Amino acid sequence: MSRTASSAIALNSTAEYGAFALRVSLGVIMIAHALLKVLVFTIPGTVGFFESIGLPGVLAYPVIAGEFFGGIALVVGFQTRLASLLLIPILLGATSAHTGNGWVFNAPNGGWEYPAFLVVGVVVQALLGNGAFSFDGWRAQQTGNLARA
Repeated sequence: MSRTASSAIALNSTAEYGAFALRVSLGVIMIAHALLKVLVFTIPGTVGFFESIGLPGVLAYPVIAGEFFGGIALVVGFQTRLASLLLIPILLGATSAHTGNGWVFNAPNGGWEYPAFLVVGVVVQALLGNGAFSFDGWRAQQTGNLARA
């Protein structure tokens, strides 16, 4: 085997673990943000915040659900690409909500670089797919349908 071929094999095998690490990290962050809205800010508080920035308060409910269930889907590796793509509008909304606060997230009311980075993260995850240790990969092994893993 040539050096280039062995390097490509090593890169492919480590890429699966990189995609896994990104997937779980993004999932945990999304779950944490949903729980923050429910347990700390409370749902009525989140609804009020949405209204205070000119969004319909009712939008808080699908955002919380999207963050929570999208985060769970990422953590377990279920429909990773779809979950990542469905999180993009939520994260673009979060980025938009913070644009008036400046760039750095430690600015009063938070800046927009952190949610913008999360947008990039979910786009990269959508491009990479599941990675290692995913429910979809396990299911494909069980059914013998490895083309879908």
